[in-house]
Amino acid sequence: MLRYLPFLLILALTIYAFIDCLNTPEEEVKSLPKGVWVLIILLFSIVGPVVWLLAGKKRTAAGGAGGFGGGGRARRTQWVAPDDNPEFLRSLRKDEDDEKDKGKE
Repeated sequence: MLRYLPFLLILALTIYAFIDCLNTPEEEVKSLPKGVWVLIILLFSIVGPVVWLLAGKKRTAAGGAGGFGGGGRARRTQWVAPDDNPEFLRSLRKDEDDEKDKGKE
């Protein structure tokens, strides 16, 4: 069973790099067009995925907007959920106040 491990690791790395490449926005892809990166990943099973992960796309710093440092939350321009959006919360309060006013009449 252990003899299959290298093959499975290479397959997992290739699948991960392939999906990562497909999900990366075009403006974040470095050096080559996205289609060429996909071909490199699929044709060169060990080297392709490693090169993609090291040099294929722009990476953010650990404390940046896309990192896990937690510093990116204050700079976020898109809202993950409606309750994160202050405008949405304001509209809910306004609707609630309108309902209260309607009930008093």
